[in-house]
Amino acid sequence: MESTNQIDVWATIRKDAEREAAARPAMRPYYERRVLSHDTLGHALALLLADELASMDKTLPDFSDEFAKVISTENIDQSAAADVHKIASANPACPNALSAFLSFRGIQAVQFHRVAHAYWTAGEKTFAVLLQNWCAKQFNVDIHPAARIGKGLFVDHAMGIVIGETAVVEDEVSMWHGVTLGSTFSESGDRHPKVRRGATLAAHATVLGNIEIGENAVVAAGSVVRHSIPANMVAAGVPAKVIKSVAASYAAITAPSNN
Repeated sequence: MESTNQIDVWATIRKDAEREAAARPAMRPYYERRVLSHDTLGHALALLLADELASMDKTLPDFSDEFAKVISTENIDQSAAADVHKIASANPACPNALSAFLSFRGIQAVQFHRVAHAYWTAGEKTFAVLLQNWCAKQFNVDIHPAARIGKGLFVDHAMGIVIGETAVVEDEVSMWHGVTLGSTFSESGDRHPKVRRGATLAAHATVLGNIEIGENAVVAAGSVVRHSIPANMVAAGVPAKVIKSVAASYAAITAPSNN
């Protein structure tokens, strides 16, 4: 899958669903509800998110129509398509775009955040925070609705990720489980990290304070970062220190595949 355009990504997902439904007919009703009955990725995504909330609390209303409007207005469908493309093309544990869309918690949690962020910026802060915490309950991913998150993200496993209110995560960032973008408790206002385009945060990396992780930089697993890391450098340790430049071969780990 070469294109990140939402129309192309959705066509790929529908093709995957038709193939899987034919191979396992008992699953056809599931694929019909989740994929094949929808003309657009945005409408399918809205139902997917709304159903997650309904499964958590039966007293909640059906948000699918409301979410569909938000997803369309805020271009969340295009960002979601870029996320699906990234995981499906770069993650060897992901067999296809269909499984990425329907079951990868990192993708679904990030889309919940995008919807919550839309409500936050529109002034509905109570509902935005409810969405934040419902998402945390369902997926074990806690992203403050004010945080600014890019697209084309590689969020793998995702469990235990925490991203604070004033954090920024730019496009094409890769992030593994247990990552924290937090504060130091010594700053107020703008107090969370800024992760620049293409950076990688390995499992259980902790980045604290209003500091910058530069473009294409890598923070090694388990590191605790309290100072900015320059672009194209690798940092590791507790406390983290710059240890070397990023090897040219490293990009192959999370670069989209041509398959």
